Amino acid sequence: MNAAPSLDRGTLEGAAAMIKGADALVIAAGAGMGVDSGLPDFRGNAGFWRAYPALARQGMGFMEIASPAAFRKTARRAWGFYGHRLALYRHTPPHAGFALLRKWGKAMRHGCFVFTSNVDGHFQQAGFDPLSIDECHGSIHLLQCLQPCSPAVWPAAGFDPAVDAGSFELTGPLPTCPHCGGTARPNILMFEDWEWLDERREQQAARCRGWLEQVRRPVVIEIGAGLNIPTVRHFSQRVVRQYGGSIIRINPREPHIGGLPGVAIAHGALETL
Repeated sequence: MNAAPSLDRGTLEGAAAMIKGADALVIAAGAGMGVDSGLPDFRGNAGFWRAYPALARQGMGFMEIASPAAFRKTARRAWGFYGHRLALYRHTPPHAGFALLRKWGKAMRHGCFVFTSNVDGHFQQAGFDPLSIDECHGSIHLLQCLQPCSPAVWPAAGFDPAVDAGSFELTGPLPTCPHCGGTARPNILMFEDWEWLDERREQQAARCRGWLEQVRRPVVIEIGAGLNIPTVRHFSQRVVRQYGGSIIRINPREPHIGGLPGVAIAHGALETL
């Protein structure tokens, strides 16, 4: 595999000019955005098992554990995985690139809006307006009933997960639904998931669409969004084609932009920003 080229000054100056000339900043972030904060990037089972060797020993893949079926089959093991992630996201500070993006957005006429597939809540933690964030896969900081018995969603703030490092199972009480007493799960879109309560996310998406209708010269800074689950990339491309502007795609492995106006930068988030 060829090493990534060094950051090209001309490319960076072109990207800076796009940011300077924009009236709105669209931040489109995938899992690669969190890598520089120290968060794992689940890229296939090999990457997943490097982050969670206890699940590798059990032969449990990412798509298998990240599903409602895992909660129905072995809730303690499913909550071992999600409980560990919840604690990790709570205690890991966002890297300095978040603050740079926030600064650039505040300087623009229409500010910024975030579209992210990440469930870690790091944009809120970094000080972005929660009303200007669209979390297309939900948030690990919210819970819902596994059934679900109602459309209720509530904060996970009172849940402090303890996970056994050997078995990778939750050792304390399972979180429960306050309405029926059944098992609770994260309010996250999982694999083979027909029970995700998405009303909150639909409200976020509606706010995003309304905001985009105001802008005239948006710049999309897309960071760490790959082709494996291309939700974020599709959003970025749709914004540029529908609302104009340009894209700055930051991705060390899959940076190409096709025929879109903009620049492709084959490097990580923090270094490039």
